[in-house]
Amino acid sequence: MGISIWQLLIVLGIVILLFGTKKLRNLGGDLGSAVKSFKGAMKEGAEDTTMKKEIEQDEGRVIDAEVESKEKDKA
Repeated sequence: MGISIWQLLIVLGIVILLFGTKKLRNLGGDLGSAVKSFKGAMKEGAEDTTMKKEIEQDEGRVIDAEVESKEKDKA
């Protein structure tokens, strides 16, 4: 037994009567902007992680090159 469309419409009608359409519209806008901000922050975090990995790889290459250079100098 699931929730039928009529039950959802009744609940929606009660919510509109209690809060009004203006408050619901504002709530929807606030929720939308919060989700947008969250997605932006997640994307930024992913970019930061990728950049950090690239920097670590580059530092490893530089260190390897320095070791090889010092070994050649000793020989």
